[in-house]
Amino acid sequence: MKSKAVCDEWSVIEEGFDPERHEASESLFAIGNGHMGQRANFEERYSGPSLQGSYIAGIYYPDKTRVGWWKNGYPEYFAKVLNAPSWIGVDVTVNGAELDLFTGPVEKFRRVLDMKHGLLSRSFVAEVGGGKIKVEAQRFVSMARPEVGVVRYRVTALSPVALALVAGIDGNVVNRDSNYDEHFWNILDTETEPDAGFVLAQTRKLDFRVGLAMRLAFEAGAATANHDRVEGDGYVAGKYAVSLAEGESATLTKYVAVVTSEDHDKEKLKSVARDVAVSAETVGFDMLFAEHAAKWADIWSHADIVIEGDVAAQQGIRFNIFHLNQTYTGEDERLNIGPKGFTGEKYGGSTYWDTEAFCIPFYVSTAPSRVTKNLLIYRYKHLAKAIENAEKLGFRNGAALYPMVTMNGEECHNEWEITFEEIHRNGAIAFAIYNYVRHTGDTAYLADYGLKVLIGIARFWAQRATFSQEKGKYVILGVTGPNEYENNVNNNWYTNKVACWCLDYAREAIAIVEKTAPRRLAEIVAETHLDRAGETTLWTAISAGMYFPYDPVRRIFLQQDGYLDKEPLTTEDIDPAERPINQHWSWDRILRSPFIKQADTLQGMYLFEEQYDRETLQRHFDFYEARTVHESSLSPCIHAVLAARLGMMDKAHALYLRTSRLDLDDYNHEVDEGLHITSMGGSWLAIIEGFGGKRVVDGKLTLNPQIPSGWKRYAFRLLWKDQPVEVSVTRDGVQILYRGVEPVTIAVWGKDCTLAPGTVLKLAREQSHLARA
Repeated sequence: MKSKAVCDEWSVIEEGFDPERHEASESLFAIGNGHMGQRANFEERYSGPSLQGSYIAGIYYPDKTRVGWWKNGYPEYFAKVLNAPSWIGVDVTVNGAELDLFTGPVEKFRRVLDMKHGLLSRSFVAEVGGGKIKVEAQRFVSMARPEVGVVRYRVTALSPVALALVAGIDGNVVNRDSNYDEHFWNILDTETEPDAGFVLAQTRKLDFRVGLAMRLAFEAGAATANHDRVEGDGYVAGKYAVSLAEGESATLTKYVAVVTSEDHDKEKLKSVARDVAVSAETVGFDMLFAEHAAKWADIWSHADIVIEGDVAAQQGIRFNIFHLNQTYTGEDERLNIGPKGFTGEKYGGSTYWDTEAFCIPFYVSTAPSRVTKNLLIYRYKHLAKAIENAEKLGFRNGAALYPMVTMNGEECHNEWEITFEEIHRNGAIAFAIYNYVRHTGDTAYLADYGLKVLIGIARFWAQRATFSQEKGKYVILGVTGPNEYENNVNNNWYTNKVACWCLDYAREAIAIVEKTAPRRLAEIVAETHLDRAGETTLWTAISAGMYFPYDPVRRIFLQQDGYLDKEPLTTEDIDPAERPINQHWSWDRILRSPFIKQADTLQGMYLFEEQYDRETLQRHFDFYEARTVHESSLSPCIHAVLAARLGMMDKAHALYLRTSRLDLDDYNHEVDEGLHITSMGGSWLAIIEGFGGKRVVDGKLTLNPQIPSGWKRYAFRLLWKDQPVEVSVTRDGVQILYRGVEPVTIAVWGKDCTLAPGTVLKLAREQSHLARA
């Protein structure tokens, strides 16, 4: 494990500096606010290995596709979220020598990410140029003013020193992840003035423009400082030089505005950025931070999960909730959630099916419904592109294939077995619409947006399925299921299952809109040229006649045709020295093995759990989990939910810790590349749907809470149709406080309980509710 973060309920703490894990720490201590984010790069120059990363939501570059063998249908580019101009820099020299934590001795190093208030702090003592100093740095990007970032940098002399601080904005940045080692930015304008600076940058090809303005405030007590300005190619800075006696301090506060052409007129970016920076400086560090902390207090009031008796579990879930909320705020329907958020460049920062499958359940239950609605509108606005993506593959008549990876709705992923075979992502998008509607009761969404998406997806499945004369059934050939350690298989059970569900739900959605908004349905039918009788009849026939591979001896659905032809091995047969297998085995060996990357058949069992009795779930869990290597960040959470459903609480708890502390403990030895933001939603699922047993059954919120051994209590808050429900679970029972405005009926341990506003419900745990180990 590279990470050695100290366990704390509200903070991530690093004590002592180790250059070997510096890049991992840059990921772990990253901060963001939905509009922009910043890896925990040092303010000072650092000559050691570092992944410099300052990212702005929605700003990307179409990096030309690079493959060894071109196939028709490949996208022209892979979208890259750009490493944007750096605004955090504060270079330090002491007695003419530069401070560099990679080369100089460092004592008492401490870094703290305060998740409760959204503040990154760092302190250390260093010997530089024959002098000794203590550095204390604080940084945050404002949740209250999304275009504002602030750094407060204080140096205290522990011996007499000649100190110089150079605070700048640097447009000379590159992406580590670049297909052709291109520079992605043009610098259009730079300007410096006393205590201020400005950089205007333009992305090549797409002409996104970013304006960064800074205001600098320097204090050194009675000491007299010399002030100068510094300019270079794409670089602006202010320089402050001062002589400090032992015990004296100098403090530099840097107020930075980051504005983009996505939100402002391109020709006005300089004036807008200046105004934002001046306003921030006028308000001052303390008030800015108070505003920011108040926003975090509001988020935690409806999203926090409290765990008593297990500090590692508590830190893990708060770490995940913190990053989910600082990555996406729901304020802009043009934005979505990249698998690495603002913490790294891997996967290009683009949108995957992870959002719908793993993040939407979190947001729909912890944030106002508009947040989830905006995530769904993002897909609605890309419907035309999804239809275009399908047309490129030969589909017609408005069939829609949503992209595996995208920024603007256009497919930009170029691994054939993923891009064109992992089509189950269409199912995740349809299920997200269903999930939103059943949690919020917003059936109007179907009429306004959702139904057209569902029709396009249903048309895709109708054309993608083939009728097999030999089987007398419909089949779906040449796919990759959620288990990416299998490619180009026939009749992946999960893909076939979710395809049938989509066809059925599209018909159900038509009926809902016909009842609630008949005039709008007539418009949708006309706009989509839907043949209601002919098309829906075909959808019914395909759903009813789909083939599902099944083993009557073991009484299990097979992951795909021929799965039992593989060696009858389980993960216990793998040499631990060869784990993870994706870092030790050839791809050929992985494909031929029986080992599963993440929930596949079990992903379907999770989504459609109500269709299977306990014994069926147990058989499938026992068979498939034993063959799952959990080498996808999306894997442990689904297994944790199912394990808890089956009463396997020790197993569920172990899997929960793995998903919630995946990055904190660096299970996959890759946290240096960035955090697993989208899988963090799975940590929430493991507690709320796993331990809490939260489900929606027949339109009713249901809870079947259990508690892991070692936990004294856990508590969470849900928004059910935008009404808050607070749940506290102990070893003795459950307490529910309903803070909504209208009565609600909630099923707890199978018992319907009608709660009036302000009601506190207390139920004792019966013996039958105790979990088995």
